[in-house]
Amino acid sequence: MTTESDTTPGPSTPIVSALTPTLIRGTVVAALGGLLFGFDTAVISGTTAALRAEYGLGDFTLGFTVASALIGTILGSLTAGVPADRFGRRPTLVGIAALYLVSAIGCAAAWDWISLVTFRFLGGLGVGGASVVAPLYIAEIAPARWRGRLVAVTQFQIVAGILLAFLSNYVIALSVDQAIAWRWMFGVEAVPALAFLLLMGFTPESPRWLVGRGRDDQALAVLMALGTPRRDAPAKLKIIRDSFQPSRDDQITVFWSERHRAPILLAGAIAAFNQFSGINAVMYYAPDIFRMAGAGDNAALLQAVAIGGLNLVFTLAAMSVIDRLGRRKLMLIGSIGYILSLTITAAAFFSFGSASEFTPTGSAVVLGGLLLFIASHAFGQGAVIWVFIGEIFPNTVRAYGQAWGSFVHWSMAALISWTFPMIAGVSGGYAFAFYAVMMVGQLIWVIRIMPETRGVPLEEMERLLHTSKS
Repeated sequence: MTTESDTTPGPSTPIVSALTPTLIRGTVVAALGGLLFGFDTAVISGTTAALRAEYGLGDFTLGFTVASALIGTILGSLTAGVPADRFGRRPTLVGIAALYLVSAIGCAAAWDWISLVTFRFLGGLGVGGASVVAPLYIAEIAPARWRGRLVAVTQFQIVAGILLAFLSNYVIALSVDQAIAWRWMFGVEAVPALAFLLLMGFTPESPRWLVGRGRDDQALAVLMALGTPRRDAPAKLKIIRDSFQPSRDDQITVFWSERHRAPILLAGAIAAFNQFSGINAVMYYAPDIFRMAGAGDNAALLQAVAIGGLNLVFTLAAMSVIDRLGRRKLMLIGSIGYILSLTITAAAFFSFGSASEFTPTGSAVVLGGLLLFIASHAFGQGAVIWVFIGEIFPNTVRAYGQAWGSFVHWSMAALISWTFPMIAGVSGGYAFAFYAVMMVGQLIWVIRIMPETRGVPLEEMERLLHTSKS
């Protein structure tokens, strides 16, 4: 099998000569959807204590308040493939930006618990849509040899958004009156949301979507703007056009056919394992977890900032090697780190129990365990999931495949985030022990089943998966 990085130029093997300004701009702007995805995911972690007091929430209703956004992500991820296919990737991302903006302003101005949950739900629609369309769009504009790093820009923006949320929560908690600080924490998201909305006007449409709609002349111009040499662009266009021929009609039915069983199972598995690591429980409840381990309020928020910073550092490290080491090696390293870190954290909670029983040493063990956990996630699953899901489906059904993977991801996220306060109310050890067992399952899956997709052109991916399956 050939790749764009190991062939010489020719009519049948078009290459991309350089990272062009259009390619970089399209990648960075689309990935802003990831920054808002990360910010929206983490920002509520700084508000949970205030929301308990403001609305008299118990463990169940607090879990539902957090999960309300995740219910939106489930619906957003499940339906985003339809407008992305019908209207285009770019118009869909504009709509997602508008949802983020409305949600941020609405949550900041919420007049009761119902309105807060409603606007969080709208933000969740945006997060779910962004998790489908942003990596889908970048995968379709990126050349194979750089696809891992470029799609991983979305993950970088996600973790940058998480760090930004943790940092802004900490700064706001120190500088704004406690009674209204939670409103400011939600409201600052409006600034990057507005920037995302405006900048999307300067990005090109996906050339693969244009070909699928018969707009070959526009697709040819975009391919050249993205870096395909003029002499090779017609051949590249033909390869893309040919990949659409078998299934122009009835795409949803075609998607669920036996032909796509392998990528459907692979996407569902990696998405489910992502959440059964407990990553969103940590992101949504990081300050609460540190309070459970004996930290004070401000110390808990500051430790959450440390989590976000380490997440960013190891995401950058993964981005630098994902196209050299490949997806499977990162997943193997991350899985082993998951198992060690979650076991350490669970043991600490079983040993010390409640916050009043934690010693400084015990608190440090929890912090160390969670830092190792975040490093393992960022270098493994976090860097790989959206790249992997975005590249394993054929052109004809990629939007539906991305939607399927995101749907599984967010369904599991809602389950984990809703139940964590209730399980952790008994003992944090039970939650982290469960996540550790699930990561043993992930390690087995990576070793026995997960294929390597590094450097494979999107138009050749289906053949790779059928070969590996047989």
